[in-house]
Amino acid sequence: MTAGSYHTPIMLREVMELLAPETRRATVDGTLGGGGHSEGILERLPASSVHFGIDRDEEAIAAASERLKGFPNFHPIHGNFFRMKELLPLAEYGIGSVDGILLDLGVSSHQLDDGSRGFSYNSEAPLDMRMDKSAPFSAYEVVNGYDAERLAKVIRDYGEERFAFRIAKRIAEEREKAPIETTVALAEIIKSAIPAAARREGPHPARRTFQAIRIEVNSELAGLETALRDAVDLLSPGGVLAVITFHSLEDRIVKNLFRELHDPCTCPPSAPICICGKKPTVEILTGKPVTACEEELEANPRARSAKLRAVRKI
Repeated sequence: MTAGSYHTPIMLREVMELLAPETRRATVDGTLGGGGHSEGILERLPASSVHFGIDRDEEAIAAASERLKGFPNFHPIHGNFFRMKELLPLAEYGIGSVDGILLDLGVSSHQLDDGSRGFSYNSEAPLDMRMDKSAPFSAYEVVNGYDAERLAKVIRDYGEERFAFRIAKRIAEEREKAPIETTVALAEIIKSAIPAAARREGPHPARRTFQAIRIEVNSELAGLETALRDAVDLLSPGGVLAVITFHSLEDRIVKNLFRELHDPCTCPPSAPICICGKKPTVEILTGKPVTACEEELEANPRARSAKLRAVRKI
């Protein structure tokens, strides 16, 4: 597996401008993927500095390690960035904090394009969708094991799908006949549950449901806010946290937390002075989310839904 088979790094120039790696002594790419963003960081990072790359996908770790083997200050780590505090071996390097952290959320293009991983509704594959292939819980368990009510909640909450109940009901009916085992079989069931008029325009009718099941399988949102707080805690004063999101659920969590950390005061608006004592811990660097330029969108259409937000620790 080559790093080139992973997605092209989104908004690389904008990320580098925010992180300013050339001024940093320790940086982290919490979602390493094929190593595209990390390569940009390492090319600018002082040789005496250290860069950690974390990913839950062992194939990504292998591909990025091959790509970045020319950088002796690169250190790959297999794991979930949700556990960044315990994964980073900072004490081994005599440091207690880092100066820059990047999180590029969501699924990589390689994972989408590799039909065997089960992320795509366009490729025949077992129902899998695990970012970490060593994890015991897959999409098969969600689709065939959740009762209709729980399944509908997942599809509604994580897919923002207005036909969630109809889809869950149809899935429950079909699996009574035989287990649902493949991506194409699931996509056809979803399609049959959505009214024909609603299928005539817009994206593939299974897109939202597949997104929802993927998020559930990989617990992508359940611990995101805590992980972001941990990332800010790990930063040195002046350090930057940059986060790229790909759908509104992720972006809402990032935006709201950044706002809270920037303005944590809980005093009533009518209070003449602050008495709660809560002080800002970050400065927001992106008043509005940064999006890909037209030139990048032409070269990489998957960047269209990406939003980049960043804060600097005070």
